Amino acid sequence: MSPFTIHMLTPFASAGRLLIGIMNACGAYAIFSAQGLVKIFSLPFQASKILQQIYFIGARSVSIIALVALFTGMVLGLQLYYTLTQFGSEGALGSAVALSLVRELGPVLTAIMITARAGSSMTAEIGVMRISEQIDALDTMAIDPIRFLISPKLAASLISFPLLTALYDVVGIIGGYIAGVVLLGLNKGIYFYRVESSVVMQDVTGGFIKSIAFAFLVSTICSFQGYFTHTRQGGFGAKGVGMATTSAVVISCVWVLIVDYVLTSFLL
Repeated sequence: MSPFTIHMLTPFASAGRLLIGIMNACGAYAIFSAQGLVKIFSLPFQASKILQQIYFIGARSVSIIALVALFTGMVLGLQLYYTLTQFGSEGALGSAVALSLVRELGPVLTAIMITARAGSSMTAEIGVMRISEQIDALDTMAIDPIRFLISPKLAASLISFPLLTALYDVVGIIGGYIAGVVLLGLNKGIYFYRVESSVVMQDVTGGFIKSIAFAFLVSTICSFQGYFTHTRQGGFGAKGVGMATTSAVVISCVWVLIVDYVLTSFLL
């Protein structure tokens, strides 16, 4: 092959290598996630490890989730009150706050906050175990590292995300009450009547479906990035763990927003 031909084909070869790399990564992620999910149910059941992860992912996130939800609800109450006043419909504030939180903001912001607090920690923990050869040691002792490390985190996420989303919704509605009723003088009976009459079971179910999908995505993406830290190009050791942690948070947040749009399209 002549040098001219090689020069002309170089961009196509680079694009082909990039595409093959993406396909390999997608395939590895799919297998990794499926193994992590299936091994949750393998015996003996790892109840104590799952409870430890529920405490780490769920219980220790309660305070930050409640704080963010309170101020999100207050901002929503404040902004929507003045917007609705322009149309003489400030009585609909409860409906607007509740539906915004239950359908969209609750699941999405809860997932992003857990990604920042617990997801990054998952990646760093697994990444350090990888570069210090602790995962290889598990293999040597005939302990399945995916079952031992990944499955409990995935199970705990599937349990914790919906519960934290429900907490976010309730505290956010209280935040809207504080801004709209306590600070701006809206009738509290109208506020809660609107909340009760506008939110139906379909809204709550849709929010929980989103939170379960986000739990799967966040836990598997963060674990995957940590588990394969040693295969990253351009970063080894502590630097590789830092790059994996950054990638895990960014990729998780992007996929949460993409999947949120797709699920909303089907649920509406």
